[in-house]
Amino acid sequence: MSATSLGNDAPASAARRLLRHLLFSEYLVLYLSLLYFVAVLPLVPEMASAEVLANILSDMLPLLVVAIGQTFVLIVAGIDLSVTSVLAMASVVGASVMTGDGGYLAGSPLAVPGAILAMLAVGLLIGAFNGLCITRFGMPPFIVTLTTMMFFSGAAIWYTTFHTETSSIAGLPGGFVAVGQGSAAGLPHALWVVLAVGIAAHLVLARTVLGRRLYACGQNRRTAMVSGVPVPQVIRTAFVISGGCAAVASILYTGRLETGTPILGQAILLDIIGAVVIGGTSLFGGKGKILWTVFGVLFLVLIDTSLKMLGMSLFSVFAIKGAVILAAAVIDALRTRFSARL
Repeated sequence: MSATSLGNDAPASAARRLLRHLLFSEYLVLYLSLLYFVAVLPLVPEMASAEVLANILSDMLPLLVVAIGQTFVLIVAGIDLSVTSVLAMASVVGASVMTGDGGYLAGSPLAVPGAILAMLAVGLLIGAFNGLCITRFGMPPFIVTLTTMMFFSGAAIWYTTFHTETSSIAGLPGGFVAVGQGSAAGLPHALWVVLAVGIAAHLVLARTVLGRRLYACGQNRRTAMVSGVPVPQVIRTAFVISGGCAAVASILYTGRLETGTPILGQAILLDIIGAVVIGGTSLFGGKGKILWTVFGVLFLVLIDTSLKMLGMSLFSVFAIKGAVILAAAVIDALRTRFSARL
């Protein structure tokens, strides 16, 4: 081989190594987020303003909480479509407990904590029901969670009309609204809640036996079972965590809206699953990190915000986000294939 040929191959080889490094980098989506932000600035310079950046953070927080729960489910090679119905059901149940107009604990000092506990209970119970159906009856997660999504979405509407003649439940106490809108030490209360959930989730996945079992179930359930992992229990736990995280997100959303509504979260299922997949959590199970989900949520919210500021129609926004999520799924498949060859 001539020296000229070697000289031509060197840049190509370096480019392939760089591409491989970027493709498998944990920070790929963060790099893409920064690149996208810089690229869109000439078109929408307002993106760099403090107000818009604060709105991006505000939009990220509740979405990130429910996406963290979805991360646990995807790690065990499942999927949870019912999270949007958990958002809605928890919202109206919590509002019915504490609202000043006919609430079960109206005027009581226990109204706010009672409502929060009721909302968490809704999420945990729906998650436990999903996990039980999947592990006890061997039903596919897609079918189970699709069914519970439809059932509890309808149940949320029925519950609202049963409790009040209007389409939502308003009159929430100021103490609860402060959870979604207030601040402490100069930072939103919602940020402190999300930080607590995110750190706890990271520690569970990275430092506990449960975390190792979750990854093992996602990689190969049969091998995990032979190794002594209680696979059904681990899968049920993943769905309970997903339901609990959706309930926490419902608390944040409901506090921000100051209203319990049965249509809460109807339009964000694509964002929830898409953000986790974009971040790098594998649809095939066995791979995922909370940090990746943070990057995925950031990237999706950046795209959503910029497209809206460009004045694009809702149809265009959904089409572009769908294309981005499809590209992320293709990259996930390529990563899995390349990893198998290494």
